Amino acid sequence: MPQASPRGPEDLAGATVLQIIPALDAGGAERTTIDVAGAIVEAGGRALVASRGGRLVSELQARGGIWLPFPANSKNPAAMAWNVGRLARLIRQERPAVVHARSRAPAWVALGAARLTGVPFMTTFHGAYGGTSALKLRYNSVMARGDVVIANSDYTRSLIASLYPWAVPQIEVVHRGTDLRRFTPAAVAPARVEKLRSDWGVEVGDRVVLLAARLTAWKGQRVLIEAARLLRQAGLDGTSFVLAGDPQGRDRYAAELDAAIAEAGLKGVVKRVGHVEDMPAAFLAASVVAVPSTKPEAFGRSAVEAQAMGTPVVVTDHGAVPETVLSVPRVPEEARTGWVVPPDDPRTLALAVGEALALGASARDAMARRAQAHVAEHFSLDRMERATLDLYREVIAGRRRVADVPKAQAEGEAAG
Repeated sequence: MPQASPRGPEDLAGATVLQIIPALDAGGAERTTIDVAGAIVEAGGRALVASRGGRLVSELQARGGIWLPFPANSKNPAAMAWNVGRLARLIRQERPAVVHARSRAPAWVALGAARLTGVPFMTTFHGAYGGTSALKLRYNSVMARGDVVIANSDYTRSLIASLYPWAVPQIEVVHRGTDLRRFTPAAVAPARVEKLRSDWGVEVGDRVVLLAARLTAWKGQRVLIEAARLLRQAGLDGTSFVLAGDPQGRDRYAAELDAAIAEAGLKGVVKRVGHVEDMPAAFLAASVVAVPSTKPEAFGRSAVEAQAMGTPVVVTDHGAVPETVLSVPRVPEEARTGWVVPPDDPRTLALAVGEALALGASARDAMARRAQAHVAEHFSLDRMERATLDLYREVIAGRRRVADVPKAQAEGEAAG
């Protein structure tokens, strides 16, 4: 992470930053785009976001950002080539000091437009982009071609370095930030928690094990369903397992989950509740938050936000999520903020969830205080915003432009 700038936020005054992202709907990359736009405005700059649009446009505008309607979600090669010229015209009109891409397809468009206009180009790896074929590696390589390449975790940084070693000098780790003004128990009125529990159909006095993630197989909903079956078989009662997340068009998978719940005899115990807008209240309503992803996560926002709310977490031991949780044997038992379990292992997940549910009041309160302090020190929104704005300052000042030789090497390796 870059060192904090000795200057104040006013040295972004008058600068324009253009972020580009496919759409402004729910998600970690989209939320970060909004947060950074707000920080740019607070620092005296002008924050532009080019995207198709989405449910977060109104929030962007409320925070002083400017939405530029743009088909950034297109993956059609002909449309992307056409969009390079369109974006270049926008850049010449709006005169941003830097263009910051947050997804692969729009990054190719932004890279082409930045080269046409001579504007610095930045990227953020929000996902763990892998790939084994030469074509896929080339497509993904655009995210490693920035004058600065932001990795949202140490895991992501190591992945970039292994696939695109020529990008190492440009990589900076900036962990995803959590807004501790929103994600704190003191900011959540009890009525908000009561409303969610009612909406979810949770009985008074029942505990909640929450998995908050879009409905896609690798997020591990099936693993939690099987863990719930094992816990019920072992005698656990008075507990609801809530799957919160939007299918995002994956209706077949949603139907498969409903069938798995019925087959396990867990109707009324495992509840699929759809998209939840009020996540601070959701995490506060939970007794345990599970993140049982079967593929590595590039960051793992739910685990951090849950810890900020003081809720115990059980996460999978791969990807970046373990970076965000203090667990045995990495730390002594008295420093624990959650549990880390092997991937795709419902039995071990069930044991850890059971341990978390069995915590006494004093032990739970102590763990909550540790978790909140851990998040405040390492994963706050303020920390992320300061680091990102400092990188903008460096790029705008010309201190972070990619040299010609590494750029040529990158193109050669990607083509090979």
